[in-house]
Amino acid sequence: MNITELKPSAIWGYFHQITQVPRPSKKEEKILAFLKKFAEEHKLEYDQDAAGNIVIRKPASKGYENRKTVILQSHVDMVCEKNNDTIHDFDNDPIRTIIDGDWVRADGTTLGADNGIGVAAEMAVLTDDTLEHGSIECLFTVDEETGLTGAMNLAPGFVKGTILLNLDSEDEGEMFIGCAGGMGTMAYYKYTQEKAPQEYYYATIKVSGLKGGHSGGDIHVGLGAATKIITRALYAVREKMPMVLAHIDGGNLHNAIAREATAVIGVPMDKKEALSVIINELDGDVRQELKAVDPSVKITVNTADAPTHVVDADTTRRLILGLYSCPHGVMGMSHSIEGLVETSTNLASIKMKEEGVIRVETSQRSSSESLKTDVGNMVKAVFELSGAEVEVRDGYPGWSPNTDSPILKVTVDAYKKLFGKEPAVKAIHAGLECGLFLSKYPYLDMVSFGPTLRDVHSPVEKMEIATVDLFWRHLVEVLKNIPEA
Repeated sequence: MNITELKPSAIWGYFHQITQVPRPSKKEEKILAFLKKFAEEHKLEYDQDAAGNIVIRKPASKGYENRKTVILQSHVDMVCEKNNDTIHDFDNDPIRTIIDGDWVRADGTTLGADNGIGVAAEMAVLTDDTLEHGSIECLFTVDEETGLTGAMNLAPGFVKGTILLNLDSEDEGEMFIGCAGGMGTMAYYKYTQEKAPQEYYYATIKVSGLKGGHSGGDIHVGLGAATKIITRALYAVREKMPMVLAHIDGGNLHNAIAREATAVIGVPMDKKEALSVIINELDGDVRQELKAVDPSVKITVNTADAPTHVVDADTTRRLILGLYSCPHGVMGMSHSIEGLVETSTNLASIKMKEEGVIRVETSQRSSSESLKTDVGNMVKAVFELSGAEVEVRDGYPGWSPNTDSPILKVTVDAYKKLFGKEPAVKAIHAGLECGLFLSKYPYLDMVSFGPTLRDVHSPVEKMEIATVDLFWRHLVEVLKNIPEA
C-alpha cells in the first residue's frame, strides 16, 4: 500500500509529492520552485521575500469575507539523517516511505514529516474549494532546522494576517502556546600533528545503536548521547594508561541528540588487553544504564591501521577534559508548567573537518532568557577553561504562553466539538518559529498544533496515520470558526 492511498487523500497526496522533492536545510531551491509552480498551476497569488520565504494567498470563501485573515505556517526544510548502512543522497534522492502498521516511516532516513506534513496541509487547504474560511495566507519558511533564518529574516509587511496557526507540533490533541528560546555555543580546539608512535596498538572505539532524537522534544527522555559516551570511553582509557588520539567524530546536527561516534586511539602494545577490558566493562555499564530508553546501544573496540600522525598530547588532554566536563541534558524543570523542561543543553557534535581544528558544537534551550544565557555561559566557561576558542551564536527568542489567547479558545472549542474531549494546552521545550514571528509582528495571536510524530531528527522518525485525519479535521473546523474582523 502506498501512502497516496491513505485518507484524507488530499493531505497524504501532497505529502507524498513533498517527499519526492529534496529539501535539506539551506538547500531549499527545489521545494521552493515546487511551491511556486503549484501556486501558478492553481492560479493563486504568491510572493517571495529576500530570505526565500514564500507566501501563497487564497481569498475568503463565499460568506466568510468579513473574517480575520489567518496565516497558516510551516517550514519547508527537513533534517537529513540516515543510518550508516543506508545509501541515500539527500540533495537528489526522494524519500522512500513505508507504511509500518499504524505509522508511516522512511527507509533508513528521516521521514521529513517535520514539517512536511504541515506544508501538505497548507497545500490541501489552498486547493480545497469546499472549505469554509476567511482570507488565508500560507507562509512557507526556509532554514528552520539549522538557524531559523527564514523566520529571523521575514520581511516586514510580508504577511498581513493577525492570527497565525503554526502547523509544526508533534502531538495530536495538544495545543501549544509557548516554546523555548535557543542559542548555540561552539568550541574550537587548535591542534598540531605529532608523529604517531609506531610501537603502539591502534584501535577504533565506536558508539552505535542509539536512537537519537530531537534535542528539544526528546531531551527529557534521557536518551544516550554518543558524544558523551565516546568522551567517557576516552577519559576512562586515559586514566588507566598512556593514550594518543588520532581521530574523533560524533553527531551531526545542533538540534539532534548524537546517535553515533567514533575515535581512533593508540595505546602501548602491552596495554591491548587492558584496553579491551575497559571498553567491554563500559559497554556493560552503559547498556545497563540505558536499557529502558536506548536498549540497542553498544560500544565496540576493534583493531585499526596505524596512522601517520596523531593530535598533540596537550590538545588531546584539554579536549577530553573539556568534553567530559561539558554538561548535557536537562538542567532544570519549569516551576510554573508541570512537566515542562525549562532549560537544557545538548553536546551535539565533535568534528575534525578542518586541518588543525577540532570543532565542538553545542546548543542550549530555555523558556527563560536569563537561564538560557546562564547555561550558555556555563558551557562557554568549561571550554574556555580547557583552552578552546569559543564562539557564541546569536540565539532566538522564546514564545511566552498566553492562556487568554482568543485563537486558543477557538482551537480548544473546535477540538471539543469534533472529538468530545478537552485537548491539552501546553508549552513545548523545542524551538518554534513563533517567538521570532512575535518579535516582528507583536500583534499576532498564535497557537501551534499538528499530528503525532515520534523520533524526529532521526532515521526512525515516524508519523501516526490516524492522527493525520484528526489533525486535518481539526484544522478545517478551526478555519471555519475564525472570528470576524
